[in-house]
Amino acid sequence: MPYRIVNHIANRIIVSLLFALFIVAPFIFVKPAPSLAAEQTAYFAGGCFWCTEHDFEKLDGVTNVVSGYMGGFVENPTYKQVSGGQTGHFEIVRVDYDTDKITYQALLSAFWRMHDPSDGTGSFCDRGLQYSTAIFYTNEEQRQLAEGAVAALEKAKKFPRPIATRILSASQFYPAEDYHQNYSTRNPLRYKFYRSRCGRDQFINKVWKDDNMLYQSAE
Repeated sequence: MPYRIVNHIANRIIVSLLFALFIVAPFIFVKPAPSLAAEQTAYFAGGCFWCTEHDFEKLDGVTNVVSGYMGGFVENPTYKQVSGGQTGHFEIVRVDYDTDKITYQALLSAFWRMHDPSDGTGSFCDRGLQYSTAIFYTNEEQRQLAEGAVAALEKAKKFPRPIATRILSASQFYPAEDYHQNYSTRNPLRYKFYRSRCGRDQFINKVWKDDNMLYQSAE
C-alpha cells in the first residue's frame, strides 16, 4: 500500500479517536455537576457542631458540610475562645446543598429533628450561647421560610417551652480547626460516647419518633 494512503488512513483514525475522546466521551463517562444556580448554602446552629455536621451529611442532596463559627465579635476565633464563651460566636455548620435534590424547607425540617429548639441556653450537656439554637439566613426566602417554620412549630405546642431558635442574618463564617471537621468519622468511638452521654439521641427518639409533620406557617 502506498505510503500516502497509509498516512491518510492513520490520520483519519487519529482524528476519529480525538473526536471520541473530547466530544463523545464526556457525555458518556462524566456525571454533570450541579449548576451554579442549583448550589446554595445554609447555616445552622444546633449545639455541638460534630453532631449537626454528621446529621446533615446523611441527607441526599447535601453536597458538603463544614463545622465553624458565626455571629461573634472576634476575628478568626479559636475553638478554645468560642467554647469558653469569650467571642459571642455560635458553633454552627455550613451546609452546601443541591436545590435540584433537596429544598431549604427540607433542611429546616431535618434541623428541628437534630436537637432541642426550645433550649435557648445551650444544647444537652453543652451550655452557653455558643451552643444554643439558631438559623442564619442568607437571603429573604430563607428568612421567610425559617420564620414560618418557627411560627408553625410554636403554634403546634410541640414543646413545653417556647421555641428558642434565633433567626439571624448570616455574617462572617469561620471554619473550625481541621481536627473538628468530619469528627464523627475520624473519631467514631469518642463521638458515639459523647453523643450518647449527652442524651441527644435519647431526646430525639422520645420527642420526634413517628412525627413526620412539615412545620411551616401558611401566613
